[in-house]
Amino acid sequence: MNEYDIIIRPLNTEKTNILHEEANKVFFEVPRNANRIEIKKAVEKIFNKKVLDVNTIQVKGKVKQRGKITGKRRDWKKAIVTLMPGERIEFFEGV
Repeated sequence: MNEYDIIIRPLNTEKTNILHEEANKVFFEVPRNANRIEIKKAVEKIFNKKVLDVNTIQVKGKVKQRGKITGKRRDWKKAIVTLMPGERIEFFEGV
């Protein structure tokens, strides 16, 4: 996998915006088989920023029901990337 395959998409919610401003953390959806070292290298290469720490969470898909039909959303992985003090990713600024 190259770096652009590891970062699937950024996650942008109210909570992620607050943590980005207060704790300099950014959130990404990543493949379920990606590890912390690969995620760190991908963020450093794509955004050209220094990474302090990477935490990952396996998110289980919810079971949803619509009438009699029951389905399940997919499982996915979330990466919480803490940037070094003074580093900012402009992609998330002003969102």
